[in-house]
Amino acid sequence: MQALLASFNNPEHARRYGDGPRRFIPGFADLHRMTAILLAERASDDARILVLGAGGGLELRAWADAHLGWTFVGVDPAAAMLDEARRVLGADAERVIFCEGYIDDAPEGPFDAAACLLTLHFLDPAERTRTLRELRRRLKPGAPFVAAHYSFPQGDGGRTLWLSRYGAFALASGADPEQVGKMCAGVDANLPILDPEQDEAILREAGFTDVALFYAAFTWRGWVGYA
Repeated sequence: MQALLASFNNPEHARRYGDGPRRFIPGFADLHRMTAILLAERASDDARILVLGAGGGLELRAWADAHLGWTFVGVDPAAAMLDEARRVLGADAERVIFCEGYIDDAPEGPFDAAACLLTLHFLDPAERTRTLRELRRRLKPGAPFVAAHYSFPQGDGGRTLWLSRYGAFALASGADPEQVGKMCAGVDANLPILDPEQDEAILREAGFTDVALFYAAFTWRGWVGYA
């Protein structure tokens, strides 16, 4: 796991990062659009948004374009990925406070909304729950939160089946076969992926209400809930 996370601090890896999600995640751009819609249901035109796992800047880029009055705090443990986010955002990087670290390093808020995309699958259940509690504590009452990450059936051969579909989608999207093989093996060996029912239960245990699934695409799930 440490080796996997360390790769994100490689500047060359960070620069190439943007090509990967589009090939490995069905509806990646649509996920960003849907997230912005869900946050905007309760976030004002001048909202301050907490983004946990903001390295790479792809979601920040999408949301900065969609909502010109929003400002952001982007948190990520990988300095190289935050540098890539600054590059991707260009002049709009001025609308973001970048914070190298984890949820405990984030400002106290309170924030108008928050999102955490493609990140929570790195955390085991206990740390995932603790992280979500700390994130919720930084939100205004009733503020929306969106999470999306690996989440698919793990038992009765489900993990093997769904990872094969994950790889097949990436191949059909033009990803390099060798890269696909490495990604599938790395995900299988290193990530503490949970069943969707477990993920939803953790969101509720962390204090989020009205938790609802809004996105399901092969090995990926996304939920919205409220502080």
